[in-house]
Amino acid sequence: MTFTKYVLDKTNKELSTLDNKEIYKQLLNYVKDEADKKALNSDKKKVYYISAEFLIGKLLSNNLINLGIYEEIENELKAANKRLSDVEEAELEPSLGNGGLGRLASCFIDSISSLGINGDGVGLNYHCGLFRQVFVKNEQHAEPNFWIEDDSWLRDTDVKYTVPFKNFNLTSTLKRIDVLGYKKDTKNYLNLFDIDSIDSSIIEKGISFDKTEIEKNLTLFLYPDDSDKNGELLRIYQQYFMVSNAAQLILDEAIAKGSNVHDLYEYAYVQINDTHPSMVIPELIRLLTEKHGIEFEEAYTIVQKMTGYTNHTILAEALEKWPLEFLEEVVPHLVTIIKQLDAVIREKYEGEDIQIIDKDDRVHMANMDIHFSNSVNGVAYLHTEILKNSELKHFYELYPEKFNNKTNGITFRRWLEFSNRPLAAYLKELIGDEYLTDATKLEKLLAFVDSKEVAAKLEEIKHENKLVLKEYLKETQGIELDENSIIDTQIKRFHEYKRQQMNALYVIKKYLDIKNGKLPERKITVFFGGKAAPAYIIAQDIIHLILCLSELINNDPEVNKYLNVFLVENYNVSVAEKLIPATDISEQISLASKEASGTGNMKFMLNGALTLGTLDGANVEIDELVGRENIYIFGKESDEIIKLYETAGYVSKEYYEKDGVKEVVDFIVSKDLVKLGNKERLERLYNELLNKDWFMTLIDFEEYYAKKEEMLADYENRELWLKKVIANIAKAGFFSSDRTIAQYNEDIWNKK
Repeated sequence: MTFTKYVLDKTNKELSTLDNKEIYKQLLNYVKDEADKKALNSDKKKVYYISAEFLIGKLLSNNLINLGIYEEIENELKAANKRLSDVEEAELEPSLGNGGLGRLASCFIDSISSLGINGDGVGLNYHCGLFRQVFVKNEQHAEPNFWIEDDSWLRDTDVKYTVPFKNFNLTSTLKRIDVLGYKKDTKNYLNLFDIDSIDSSIIEKGISFDKTEIEKNLTLFLYPDDSDKNGELLRIYQQYFMVSNAAQLILDEAIAKGSNVHDLYEYAYVQINDTHPSMVIPELIRLLTEKHGIEFEEAYTIVQKMTGYTNHTILAEALEKWPLEFLEEVVPHLVTIIKQLDAVIREKYEGEDIQIIDKDDRVHMANMDIHFSNSVNGVAYLHTEILKNSELKHFYELYPEKFNNKTNGITFRRWLEFSNRPLAAYLKELIGDEYLTDATKLEKLLAFVDSKEVAAKLEEIKHENKLVLKEYLKETQGIELDENSIIDTQIKRFHEYKRQQMNALYVIKKYLDIKNGKLPERKITVFFGGKAAPAYIIAQDIIHLILCLSELINNDPEVNKYLNVFLVENYNVSVAEKLIPATDISEQISLASKEASGTGNMKFMLNGALTLGTLDGANVEIDELVGRENIYIFGKESDEIIKLYETAGYVSKEYYEKDGVKEVVDFIVSKDLVKLGNKERLERLYNELLNKDWFMTLIDFEEYYAKKEEMLADYENRELWLKKVIANIAKAGFFSSDRTIAQYNEDIWNKK
């Protein structure tokens, strides 16, 4: 049935008479009806990808593409004098994730479904997400980001579980979202657990709420503020609620298919996405022993055979360590299991750094994951090597067979086919559409690397995308973009290791250059996007600096002809889908050794932006794929950085005293900036850079500035630049999440 007829049947109205919100609701139900016709993947073994977040983005267009009806719907709407792009704006973006971890999980479940693998995502149904970011007086403020409407992609189920805590039990309710594979007759689910007693009325100013009212707050927010004990306890409540439900679901589904539980590993595989879901290991063991009468040793052996751990970063916040007494307050029944697991390891191995419970009675979740899994993977070549040779060296020496690399990827259906439709259409003209299911076919584009015609068309498409971005930003954020400027973009979660502060110092240097008469050949527009965690003060200070710079520069008639700076408000997938295709320069400037992979670097590369970056994360693979002539690399390398940490060899003041650095850093506390901002915030950031600078902003600043200037000069050589663009797009195929997931499936989930 056509959509036009569907609307007439359901509403007794012509499509042309409906407004965009009404059309969206009808399309949502139309897609859900189409999804109902799809059979579930039903292989004997099922993968459960457990993640604290899934940054799935708006689902309408992605589902239309995966159903193979996007153009059909677009044409029906055109015939009714409607635009699909306008209808898309009526959709609220699900607030189920924040950063790269959540977006990766979303690309992965898309690829799992597109490859026809039997595999579901499992997480929590957050009602307010992380938060909605608003800027007031050049500072980040947080508001609840409500997104669940009466008509949504969520489907109710009758699945409910009892989750036991120390002082009470909670009954869960399971919501599901269909995960449609690309032109597949089958589908999977994203399973999101929730509670019926959730009460958003407890939210007070901003996103503050009583963290002790677990029955009312449990699924309100992603990553609630854990700067106090109650916040940490709430995190434990959330994590246990997620994994207890997951474990019960796994057992029920396996038994329904014929498992006798002793053979559970033949029916299920659990992929732990960072340490947030780590408690699934002791919870599965608890259920196997308490509910199914299996002996402890057999139980942990079963779980070990069916569990894999993905490490996404070496940073402490992702290698969670929970005080034993906190776990005792929330899940004492799980502590019993964890202590037993600790005893198993202590009996086998010496060495404090590999134990599950340390001398301070803290439970190291990553240590437990490594011991009681059969796979430990990093997410880019460099990251995995650092895990093996440095951060997890003692574990690698124990279990070399467990360690493997699975370089991250992105789904090209969303990040090219939907986000950059003009480029996707042109690529199909040139090389066909095979790249949508076999991304390596993009390499056919290399045949056109010297084609002036192709270069001209790519230039035209980039300009077209800048115009789309211009319209979008003016409408949604009141930003006036000069479409003829070079667009330089850094969109990431705000964190010192990602070094947005170094980019801000570049902006200051550029501002001072212009003030001193050193004018750029072409206007530069610098975009930032991302949120800082509520408890991460320095990250919020960096946001404050950027917003102050934005006000100063954009309102200075001497400077704004040559330079603009914008921090987009409430950065999310929808903004990324517009910003990435319009970008010329992709900022991937993390301190070497700290970024596990990155996936933004892959999205930019695919969309024809050139990378300015350190040899960190997946930048290493990009560099190898495209060749040093097609990427702009600067900065100290990971070995040197690791050594400096070991020897405490980096002293920021030594770099601060260098010519050209001091004046730039000092500008942070200049009267021009202070009058626009919060003096306390600016001075705190200034002192941090001067006296600590833990993530070594200043060590690479001079080289970063020089490399970006080289890049801007190369941009003016349009023939040279566009050759580099073609080479990057052609080599982006390696970074397909289909490739990543195929490797997970072959090497981990179905490993014999």
